[in-house]
Amino acid sequence: MAALPLVWALLTVSLTSGWSQILQQETVKIHYPKILTTEDIECDCVNKCDNVYWFRSIHNRQKLEFLGKCNNAGRVVHGAAVDKARFKLSRKSSASFVLSIVNVTEEDTGIYSCVLKEGNDETWKSGILLRPGVTPPTSPPQTKSKPAVVPLCRCPAKDSSQDDCAPLVLWPLVGLLAALALALIGSLYYFSRLPKKCRHHFVKKR
Repeated sequence: MAALPLVWALLTVSLTSGWSQILQQETVKIHYPKILTTEDIECDCVNKCDNVYWFRSIHNRQKLEFLGKCNNAGRVVHGAAVDKARFKLSRKSSASFVLSIVNVTEEDTGIYSCVLKEGNDETWKSGILLRPGVTPPTSPPQTKSKPAVVPLCRCPAKDSSQDDCAPLVLWPLVGLLAALALALIGSLYYFSRLPKKCRHHFVKKR
């Protein structure tokens, strides 16, 4: 058991040089926890995992820190100088493990990631960037779509398929013909009511 701290120290030193940059490049999610709240970060296995190792990369220190490991039996071993009361490791199920950070502060800002170990195989999971106390960006407001403009009915020349536009041309023509017919009927009726003398006089004067 006395050799465990030495093993974790050697593992941390060997990973610090290269994996810190890889974790930062593979960050895919950002969490914005409130100050003094508890933040849970999950690490899921495809199959049943033997052990899960937790790391974090602090931006201002530019180094990789080993937080601890948890096996499939729920046994937890913390890294050196890690606050066990604040960083709690647990097994959620046979394929899921959780890192809980209690009373999150601004100093916890960094990238948190896990390594899944099954036999001799190790899988690095993409990191999660933790930004405590930072207000998450808001998405831009959605612009309201303009109402569709209904085009006016315009009848192209020599196109008999536009039957809907026929009344726009037909009704004014019907009205004009009706007005001419009424004027003609009125004139004929007027002359038919005149006495024959008046009609003869009217023709003679012309």
